[in-house]
Amino acid sequence: MADPKPSIVVLDQASATSPARTQTLSSEAVLDALKMILTDAPLNDVLHSVALLIEAHSEGLLCTIYLLDEDGLRLRFAAGPKLPDAYRVATDGVYIGPEVGSCGAAAYLRKPVYVADVLTHPHFANFRDLLVQAGLRAVWSSPIISNDGKVLGTFGMYNREVRLPSPAEMQLIDYAGRIAGIAIERDRSKSALTLAFEKIKKSETELREIVDVIPQTIIVLNPDGKAIYANRVALEYNGLSLDDVRADAFRARVFHPDDVQRLREERHKALSGAVPFENEQRALGKDGKYRWFLIQYNPLLDEGGKVIRWYATGTDIDDRKRAEDRMRNETVALREEIVRSAMFEEIVGSSEALRKVLEQVSRVAPTDSTVLIQGETGTGKELIARAIHNRSKRANRAFIRVNCAAIPPSLIASELFGHEKGSFTGALQRRLGRFESADGGTIFLDEVGELPPETQVALLRVLQEREFERVGGNQTISVDVRVLAATNRDLGAAVADGTFRRDLFYRLNVFPIQLPVLRDRIDDIPLLVEYLVDRYAKKAGKRIRSISKDTLSLFRSYDWPGNIRELQNVVERAVILCDGETFCVDPSWLTPVAPRPAALAVPLVEDLAEREKVMIENALRESGGLISGPTGAAAKLRMPRQTLESKIRKLGIDRHRLKTL
Repeated sequence: MADPKPSIVVLDQASATSPARTQTLSSEAVLDALKMILTDAPLNDVLHSVALLIEAHSEGLLCTIYLLDEDGLRLRFAAGPKLPDAYRVATDGVYIGPEVGSCGAAAYLRKPVYVADVLTHPHFANFRDLLVQAGLRAVWSSPIISNDGKVLGTFGMYNREVRLPSPAEMQLIDYAGRIAGIAIERDRSKSALTLAFEKIKKSETELREIVDVIPQTIIVLNPDGKAIYANRVALEYNGLSLDDVRADAFRARVFHPDDVQRLREERHKALSGAVPFENEQRALGKDGKYRWFLIQYNPLLDEGGKVIRWYATGTDIDDRKRAEDRMRNETVALREEIVRSAMFEEIVGSSEALRKVLEQVSRVAPTDSTVLIQGETGTGKELIARAIHNRSKRANRAFIRVNCAAIPPSLIASELFGHEKGSFTGALQRRLGRFESADGGTIFLDEVGELPPETQVALLRVLQEREFERVGGNQTISVDVRVLAATNRDLGAAVADGTFRRDLFYRLNVFPIQLPVLRDRIDDIPLLVEYLVDRYAKKAGKRIRSISKDTLSLFRSYDWPGNIRELQNVVERAVILCDGETFCVDPSWLTPVAPRPAALAVPLVEDLAEREKVMIENALRESGGLISGPTGAAAKLRMPRQTLESKIRKLGIDRHRLKTL
């Protein structure tokens, strides 16, 4: 209700107060209460539901609603679902006054009255025993005020604790009083309208005088649905005269064209009957704006049951409709956000190679199969893993990522499987591993090819038996985890070299996905660049409208050894440096990899390992000892950096010595 918030009258103070609890009314609950009001549910049912709605928000709270008699002197019990019957009987019909409990005083003073302890307050002498028997100590009441400033009744809350209400609870009482006030006024308006319908049989003039004071738009229709009268509220809203209302073009002039067309057949069919009906449509106000109204049609019948008049009452529901539209739009936005968070929008492109990968993702995601994702560094292996998880039945559970190459070999077992207190130096307490954290969800083992042999054995057991033991423990732990693994190594070659277990490879390679390199997705580069430029421009607060054709040509011709990650870094750097509305890059940033010069002559040897060592040493010598980068040895040999580093260690090559040669 629109009256200004009243001041608070506190009749008793207590030192014992409980911490404030957050009290809110959910939009769904409020809408349910308003729907009961709009569907003409009995007033007692509505008030009973309002009391239950408030009681449900705080444990131990009891609520009651009293209505003020027409004489304005006594309160009548209207609702109190959980109050004892004896208390209801004792308080029904109590006279209001400044010293009559809490509700009687609130109705008399027209202000909230909060009593912290009924045992010590003199105004509860007549009700103290009943309240004590019910275990109630605090009573907080607020008057229910109509739009025109009249007291309609009171809303009361009873608490088993000795305390005053928190600000949030005061707000909750205010909300409840407002909803109850709407219901009471609606009921009284309905009663007034019903009375008007009965009196029309005696005097149509008297009816018009009555409906003019009802705060709702009312249109009187003949049996065919033609408007013959409108009350003062309707005329003031539309800004029309009674002659305008009676004109044939009234509906087309007042109601929204879309609604007139939409409801024409439905309304014609309903008017041919003799039962009440309703619809929702937009009516044009004198301010030139449309607002939504709930139009309820009620027939007036003669003694033979024939319709002689239709009375259409309009209730403004524009705020409710806007709230519903806003909620609907928010729901759509939320769905779109969920789709975006599923990660497919990060995987940009339309090339045939990428479409095949996404098709594989769609097929394997709903299953629990282990997936091995292979591809060069920077091809988006983690994005594919997240896409699989987000489209699986485990999507609402944990997605745990572990970079196996970033964890020291001595700690990898503890990281994956956890450890017991005292299992090694520094193990000061029990720690859960990543597999336990991922129970019920998905674990993503990135760079799985870098696992040391002893950890490979433990991982094999998890894949086979779905169980493991913590480091230093002897208790078997079972988990339900889906395993996704990724590597840029050639695991087949690692198996042949003896650095990766064959049986583990077969367990991981249930459903292999090979990601294409960017140089095989040339047609996707314009889409990727456009997407990345837009993303980084928004982040930097810049407005970039176009992309230089020379830049796109340069991007297409470049080899992209770092794949999409390298492209992403180049675009971000260029956006930061861009001063205009056209995106471009410095050609010196992307120097094409020069063809490898002919290898230095080496003696013909039969030992393959020796030949491989010589080739690596030559490449390191040419690159000045550098391994990564466009001019590094890895690029010259066209192999992943991690693979080259592994071979350097295995063959005992000192790249620092070669750097100085």
